[in-house]
Amino acid sequence: MTSGIINNAINKNSLFVNQNAQGKFTVEPEHLTAPLAICNTQAEAISWARKHHPNSALHVARVRHLSDKKIPDHWRKV
Repeated sequence: MTSGIINNAINKNSLFVNQNAQGKFTVEPEHLTAPLAICNTQAEAISWARKHHPNSALHVARVRHLSDKKIPDHWRKV
């Protein structure tokens, strides 16, 4: 992987920090949309994920393509 972009090679124990429509940050496991935690800031979400799932790889959205699903989202590892 180059320049911190993570695509399809993310392991099964990965967690993702996303910003939802209400402006809150969620911590979600791979392939699920039900959040494990909802936080006010991205830093709080990262802290929560590291505390509760220290062995999981953690990724935050770098570039999201919500309107065109043919273009893959890009993630950076935290």
